[in-house]
Amino acid sequence: MSSDQAMELLRMLLWNSLLVAGPAVVAALVVGLLISVFQVATQLQEMTLSYVPKMVAVALVLIVLGPWMIHRMTQFAISTIQMIPELG
Repeated sequence: MSSDQAMELLRMLLWNSLLVAGPAVVAALVVGLLISVFQVATQLQEMTLSYVPKMVAVALVLIVLGPWMIHRMTQFAISTIQMIPELG
């Protein structure tokens, strides 16, 4: 395996990781920001108020985008396995 092939494989891995994890992370970030603004505005400092909505938002994202995420990871695994003979 040459260094160019290794770098390309690493680039594909990082890009797919970003695409698969991105929606859940963004949903948690947006909900956390909204809850923080709500807590500041109401001066309500309940710790569990920030965790439960984030978990619900991430769960909804995983339910909605889960099939796409699994398909994306499966296609990456298939393409990586098919690349093995070319790496030798």
